[in-house]
Amino acid sequence: MNKFLLLVILLNASCHTNNPKIIADLPKDLEEVSGTETIADSDLIWMLNDSGNKPNLYGVSKKGNIKKELKIKAKNNDWEDLTSDKAGNLYIGDFGNNLNERENLAILKVKHSDLNNNKAIDIERISFYYPNQDKFPPKKDKMYFDCEAFFHFNDSLYLFTKSRVKDNPGKTDVYKIPATKGNHAAKFVGTFTTCEDLTCWTTSVDISDDGKQMALLTQKAVLVFSNFNADNFFSGSIETYHFNSETQKEGICFKNNKTLYITDERDQGGDGNLYELKLK
Repeated sequence: MNKFLLLVILLNASCHTNNPKIIADLPKDLEEVSGTETIADSDLIWMLNDSGNKPNLYGVSKKGNIKKELKIKAKNNDWEDLTSDKAGNLYIGDFGNNLNERENLAILKVKHSDLNNNKAIDIERISFYYPNQDKFPPKKDKMYFDCEAFFHFNDSLYLFTKSRVKDNPGKTDVYKIPATKGNHAAKFVGTFTTCEDLTCWTTSVDISDDGKQMALLTQKAVLVFSNFNADNFFSGSIETYHFNSETQKEGICFKNNKTLYITDERDQGGDGNLYELKLK
């Protein structure tokens, strides 16, 4: 890297130590919460658990109480994140892939009109695959196809992978697929390295409602990107918010343009809380 490029990066990056504020203790039904999302016309915070749990969506109050529990007509193979579009439809990321061997990766669309449904909810399945993966699983030095993070932006879904390569755990690759039913080849968009240890895994990501900020979650920090061009999310400026303690933080979403919600798992050594993080 030349000195000029390094200087540009340093001038456009800043760091803070700002532990998120606990606002609620989550109930036992959300011990393995792995996805968190808000929608415009609801006071509830929507959450889900990862593999091994019921295929349910939970509408949770800001005090941590479950107000709605919706059964989804789909298997929870490994649900890892939750996002929404401007119409208030929710998308479940069934793409957890620890061993990099899955060939049934999917995103499950839940219509906004069904969020008030008391019956089991049908979904629209958006299947996808990575064109650059030809072995299931690949060799250990090519295990870059796990995923725990995504968001909806400009009619597309952007997926951020989680590296399972031992000496490169902080790498995340970004792929793009249409937010429509079908079986789509994921288009490579870009790559970024958060840091060099296991606490830098990308576990969740969200984009603000105005499309001007992106928040990327790891166990040790939140990276907030802004002033990026189109979907080149890693260009522009970076604000890093380091945590005072490391827990199994797996869910992040924007409450508004200045505040983030964060959740961590109780089952994996976390505190099982809902947090708020104020941005500078």
